[in-house]
Amino acid sequence: MLNQLTISELTARLARREVSSREAVQSCLDQIARVDGQIHAFISHDAADALAQADAADQLLAQGGGGASRPLLGVPIAVKDVLAVKGQPLNCASKILGNFISPYDATVIEKLKAAGAVVFGRLNMDEFAMGSSTENSAFGLTRNPWDVTRIPGGSSGGSAAAVTADECIASLGTDTGGSVRQPAALCGCVGLKPTYGRVSRYGLVAYASSLDQIGPMTKDVRDAATLLGVISGVDQRDSTSVPEPVPNYVAALDGKIKGLKLGLPKEYMVGGLDAEVKAAVDAAVKQYEKLGAEIVEISLPHTDYAIATYYIIATAEASANLARFDGIRYGARVEGNDPIELYSKTRGAGFGAEVKRRIILGTYVLSSGYYDAYYLRAQKVRTLIRNDFLKAYETVDAIITPTTPTAAFKAGEKSDDPLQMYLSDIFTISCNLAGICGVSLPCGFTQNPKLPIGLQLLGKPFGEETLLKIAHAYEQSTTWHREKPTLGH
Repeated sequence: MLNQLTISELTARLARREVSSREAVQSCLDQIARVDGQIHAFISHDAADALAQADAADQLLAQGGGGASRPLLGVPIAVKDVLAVKGQPLNCASKILGNFISPYDATVIEKLKAAGAVVFGRLNMDEFAMGSSTENSAFGLTRNPWDVTRIPGGSSGGSAAAVTADECIASLGTDTGGSVRQPAALCGCVGLKPTYGRVSRYGLVAYASSLDQIGPMTKDVRDAATLLGVISGVDQRDSTSVPEPVPNYVAALDGKIKGLKLGLPKEYMVGGLDAEVKAAVDAAVKQYEKLGAEIVEISLPHTDYAIATYYIIATAEASANLARFDGIRYGARVEGNDPIELYSKTRGAGFGAEVKRRIILGTYVLSSGYYDAYYLRAQKVRTLIRNDFLKAYETVDAIITPTTPTAAFKAGEKSDDPLQMYLSDIFTISCNLAGICGVSLPCGFTQNPKLPIGLQLLGKPFGEETLLKIAHAYEQSTTWHREKPTLGH
C-alpha cells in the first residue's frame, strides 16, 4: 500500500519509476474513503486537484525532473486548516471565516510546491489552534486512530491523525504551546517544532505571533528532516524569520551520538505523570546511555511558572490578532442595527466557546490597570524561562523529557474543565516561550488499552541538526515508529 510509505521510501520508488505519483495520491484518497468516516482528520479535500498535481509531477519525473532540487516530487502532503493555500478554503476550523477562499499561498506552501509536493486537503484542528484535543472545531471532533473513543491531541489533531492513519505521506501542523508535539505523541508519529524564526509564518493565520511556529508531522525522523529542510529559511515577508543558514538535516542523521550530553530536568518528573509514561521515558533514557550518550541531571527552576505565563501571553496576543474577524472585511457576517451590534453578533455567532474564553482572558490582561500586573510581568518571567534553557545548554546538547503527562484521554473527558485540559501541555509550553526547537517521537505504548507514548527532545536555538541526529539514533535503535493502529490496515 503506497499510502503507508515514508517520504524517503516513496521518493526512491518514484525515482526508479516503479510507481507513479498518481498511484500514490490515489492510494491516499482510497485510505481517506476507507477510514476518515471514523477519524475525521480531514475537513475537506479536492481529489481532482490532487490527481492533477500528481499527473504534473509524473510528467516531471518522466523527464528526470526529481533529485535535489525537488526532494518531494510527487509526494502527497496534507496541511492544517490554518495555512493559506491559493484557491482552497481557509477556515481555521471556525464558523467565522464562512466560505473564505485563500487568495494566495503561504510561504511554506510555496516551498512545498517548489519542492514538487502534491499539496492536498484541509486537516481538522482546534478552532484558531486553541486547544489540546481537537474537540474545539466547528467541523466536529477528530478521533485517535489507535482508539476512536479517544482524542488525537491538539491543536494539530487532524495533522497527526492523518499521518498515523496513512491518509497522507506527511503533513504540516503548527505549534504555539505544543500543538505539533502533543498530538504527535498521542497518535504515535513524529512532530517537530522548529526554533522561532526558522520557518516563515507568512500565510499562517496568527494565534499568538511570538509563539507560533509551523512544523512537520511525519512517520519517521528522516522524513521530518527532509520536510524541515524544504520549509526552512529566511523570508522577507516575515519580519520575525531569521537569516540563519539552513543545514542539510538529512546528512546529519549518521547515528553518531557517542559522547553527547542529554539533560534530564528534575522538574519534569513530577506528580501527575502517568506511571506507564514515566516507565517508557525512563527506558528511553537507558537506551540513550546504551547508545553512548551521557545523561546529566539539570534544573529548569522556573518550570512551574510556564503555564501561567503562557496563558497570559498567548491569550493577549490572540485577543489582538483575532480583532480582525469582525464581519466587515471578509468571512461570515451577522447583520446588526449599528457597527457595534454587527461586531458583537458576528463574533458571538462565529467564535466557539474556547476562542471566546481566550479572547476575554487576553483582553482582560491587556486592559488598563492590569497590563503591568499581568502581561508585562509574564514577559519578564518568559525571559527567566528562556535563560534557564540557555544556561542548561552550556552543559548539555539537548534536553530529554516526556511529551505529555498521560496517553490520549477519552473524548469529552476534560471538556468541562479547561484547567485540566491546559495541563495536557505542561511539558511542551516552555519550548515555545523560550523560542527553542523540540521534537516528539514514539517511545512506547500503554498496555490496556494500547496507546502511544511520546518522548520529547528539546534542542538549542537553531540546533535542529543535532536534535534530529539525537532523535534519529534512538528511533533507529527501537521499533516503536513501525507500529501501526489496526484501523484501516
